Amino acid sequence: MLFMLLCVQAVVQVVSQEMPSPPLHVHVDKWLLTWTPTEETNVTYTVQYLSFRNDVWRDVPACVQTPFNSCNVAFTKAESEHGCVLLRVRAERHELSSRPVKACSRHGDSCSPNVSLTARSGSLTVYLSSDHSMAHEHGDHVKHRVYYGKEGESLQKYKDAISSVTISNLEEGQRYCAKVQYVYFGKPMGLESCTQCEVIPKSKFIADEHKPKQTVVIIIVLVVLFLACLISVIAYVLIIHPGRIKRWLRPPCKIPDHFFFKSFAEHHVLRSSTIEEDHFDAISVIE
Repeated sequence: MLFMLLCVQAVVQVVSQEMPSPPLHVHVDKWLLTWTPTEETNVTYTVQYLSFRNDVWRDVPACVQTPFNSCNVAFTKAESEHGCVLLRVRAERHELSSRPVKACSRHGDSCSPNVSLTARSGSLTVYLSSDHSMAHEHGDHVKHRVYYGKEGESLQKYKDAISSVTISNLEEGQRYCAKVQYVYFGKPMGLESCTQCEVIPKSKFIADEHKPKQTVVIIIVLVVLFLACLISVIAYVLIIHPGRIKRWLRPPCKIPDHFFFKSFAEHHVLRSSTIEEDHFDAISVIE
């Protein structure tokens, strides 16, 4: 009876415990795996890898229930046929484990593609290089598997391509994300690139449509302001300085030319040479 009670108590205790939160930001850079630990206490982490021709995840011996947030996984390169493996990390506490989180590669290497994004109106271009060691070794049998989706949503497969691809018909103003992974004969090989996101810009044509309207509005506002200022100035002058306005409007005073006398000496000079003496007859009176 006592044994059964102890068993029930143990089961209840395990069930009542919450699973630890999974690690965050699981990245690989030059075979050093790092992650952001949770804020919970008494949590350890276990790193696992999956080789190309194996379907079973195996523990990395040096990183089983480790309290640290990093792990050197260089030895796993020798465990795979092509030197490429998948990696994941899970948190553990009191025999309970979180969901495992797959690692991604921050920078391109022999097992992970180098990716860059460019957003244009209605589309997102994923730039990929066909000049990499995998292509040199396996030719067109190695392709890039491109995943995309809106930020915050699970990414869906777009296509397998040898070189860069452009994803069209995307919503403008939305933020889209993408990640890429090598596939060999259709099977994933190596780490995924870390997810990158870009905002799809709005169409320049649509933006230009609003410019004429904005220009018209600005012109109307400026004209109204100019007229308001002009009317205010005219009203001020008419009310405060009416006398000055009258003087400005009064024509200048000018005496007509015919009011002036012409010089007498100029027009009525008598010359002695033209004057003749008059001759008179004498009249006598006889009484």
